[in-house]
Amino acid sequence: MNKSILITFCFLISAFSSYSQQIPRFNPDTIRTIVIDSPVNIVSHKLRAQDFIDAVMADTGFYKAFQNMKLYAFTAENRIFSYDKKNKVNGKIYRRILHSNEASKHKVEYTAKSDSGNVFKKNGKYQLYTVEMFDYIFMNAYNSGIVKSESTGTANKGKNEGYRAKLKTLVFTPGRKVNGIPFISSKTEIFGPDMRQFYTYEFARGKYLDSIPVYRFKVIRKPSSSPDDVVIQEMTTIFDMNNFQILGRYIDMKYSNMLFDFNVQMDIELNRFNDQLLPVKISYQGNWNIPFHKEERASFLIVHKDYKREAP
Repeated sequence: MNKSILITFCFLISAFSSYSQQIPRFNPDTIRTIVIDSPVNIVSHKLRAQDFIDAVMADTGFYKAFQNMKLYAFTAENRIFSYDKKNKVNGKIYRRILHSNEASKHKVEYTAKSDSGNVFKKNGKYQLYTVEMFDYIFMNAYNSGIVKSESTGTANKGKNEGYRAKLKTLVFTPGRKVNGIPFISSKTEIFGPDMRQFYTYEFARGKYLDSIPVYRFKVIRKPSSSPDDVVIQEMTTIFDMNNFQILGRYIDMKYSNMLFDFNVQMDIELNRFNDQLLPVKISYQGNWNIPFHKEERASFLIVHKDYKREAP
């Protein structure tokens, strides 16, 4: 198998609270800004698992929230950590960035910037391929500006376009088969007839950000099944109880075979500004290891705040 395909595939799977010193490693908790009141009685609420599945499969608003950012000025605070094999921090990147989009022209101003530890290679490029690819994909999706990407040039655009499409499917429209991923393409189709046997569904209701009534829909691998039967170990989706809009998503993915090994968790949260959904937090932590490439361990915390609608 082509080395570049293996590297990029593993990134696709790996790419997915207050800040203290670093994001806790391998914390299995889901979206932390949810306070659960009680389990949901499906009969009394006239809901079925299929209602939530249909909503997940039909949703376009979750990705549109990222596109909505182009209408706003906002501040992004980005913290990235890399780790050694003992899970001790060996590299740090911090950026505080002011974004503006006046007259449809995107501008970036770094108001704080620091790097330390094992961040760069001798040639000046970032040590982590995960960081480079994550930045390339999300820069194109919503101009987050985690770091100044080395992969946004025209020479790389065509090569990465197909990879970006696969990542969009996996993160923003989960539950579909992602073609072109060796060995596990069909395992991403978690609502399909072949994969449903491996999962259970859980419902709860609660409050998001202390004020928004929500449903929490969890798809979890059955304890009786083998971890190798699935790629997505858990997917939690938060729905606004009033209109069924998706406000948050947590994905836990693990898989291991002779070619690759990854263990990844990603949490994406949205909130409303001027009645539009916009992203407020993305957290990621993950390990991945493939042949011919150094094992990578990293965590990201991306916080967006101070949204201000700009004149068209």
